[in-house]
Amino acid sequence: MSYKNTFFYRKNKAVSVDFSAGEISSDGSVVLLEKLEREHGLLRYFSKLIPDARDPLRTVHGREKQLKQRVFMLMQGYEDTNDVEYLGNDPLYKDILEGDMASQPTMSRFENSMGKASVFAMCHAWIDRYVGTLAGRKRIVIDIDSTDDPTHGNQQLSMFNGYYGRFMYNELFFHDGDTGQIIVPVLRPGNSHSNKWYVAILKRVVERIRAAWPEMEIVVRGDSGSGCAPFYRLADDMDLGYALGLSSNEVLKRRVARAQGAVRHLFVDNGTKHQHFMAYRYKAGSWHKEQQCYAKVESTGKGPDVRHIVSNMDEGDAREIYFGFYVKRGEASENRIKEVKNMCFSDRLSDHGFWANFFRLLISSLAYEMFLLLKRAIKKTRFEAAKKWQISTIRASLLKVGATIKVTKRRVYYRLSKAFVYQDLFRELALQ
Repeated sequence: MSYKNTFFYRKNKAVSVDFSAGEISSDGSVVLLEKLEREHGLLRYFSKLIPDARDPLRTVHGREKQLKQRVFMLMQGYEDTNDVEYLGNDPLYKDILEGDMASQPTMSRFENSMGKASVFAMCHAWIDRYVGTLAGRKRIVIDIDSTDDPTHGNQQLSMFNGYYGRFMYNELFFHDGDTGQIIVPVLRPGNSHSNKWYVAILKRVVERIRAAWPEMEIVVRGDSGSGCAPFYRLADDMDLGYALGLSSNEVLKRRVARAQGAVRHLFVDNGTKHQHFMAYRYKAGSWHKEQQCYAKVESTGKGPDVRHIVSNMDEGDAREIYFGFYVKRGEASENRIKEVKNMCFSDRLSDHGFWANFFRLLISSLAYEMFLLLKRAIKKTRFEAAKKWQISTIRASLLKVGATIKVTKRRVYYRLSKAFVYQDLFRELALQ
């Protein structure tokens, strides 16, 4: 090796660097993702719903290939379509995609190929696919929550939201509270209130579920933004259970004033932790009838904290409903949204068109669903620590591994790094 390649000296040894190692990929576990897709056919299922008006004689990259490229890139940590510039010569992607990768302009045209009808068709198919997974279940929990997606350009329907204080999109998610599956993701204009559209969408979801599983018990869980008059009427009409947050107001403050004063006197002033629960009936002016409500008046040790919920569940007292059911939405819904948004990059909605950005949200949600399939596979292994991994840990610990590839007439060899820490976990997943 020439002295020109010497970076520095370590005692009497020269440390040199060159580019003679051959074609090595940092995404060795992409072959595991391909195995997962072949088993479940998730991307193939949705690729059939993407319109393609191109000339078949001049088409190089099919819709399934384009969707697979985009989703696999997101799973490996490549956030945007222009990241293909860094992967154009990656030998593993070329093998998985059975040819060269689609370029950034091609992928941008792919994202902008979706219109309103196509996006709605994919959302309906998403719900139908979820309903098809409910065999054998008697009860489901539907978690409803939204999140902000700040925008920094001139995206269509990017609007100012007074609550968040920024220009943004509003992403709405319906999750299965037990399995983590996304029932359907929805992109809304930035100025949308938390309950915009959700009751109408929920009604369609429930109708699809009940059409296939008439005896299914359905319970809805959400924050205070989900509580509105149309929802409570829908819950009565469709026999839905629910536990929702309830925003405080002057009436509710008067209801808990006595209990709050007692807790403050006995515990808050002494810096002592304590929780007091109380039940009461309440009817807002727009509601069609009274609802059963509960309040948690707490001394946290640092000050008072009062929370209200409304629920028609009869599975226990206020404490059991609050801690045994309602607060579990933090892990079942809020943490799952963080994975979609921050780890599958649904916050990168930078196309100009609204429907193209809605499609981007769907693509990020598909990446999340693929990770969910991988999580289920990991739970079948003997690696207890790995069963608790979130998506970012799965990516860093399992998917990002150096590898080379050798192709012969009869076999394709993927050779992963000998230094790979989780070789045994990879082997168990590969043999499932």
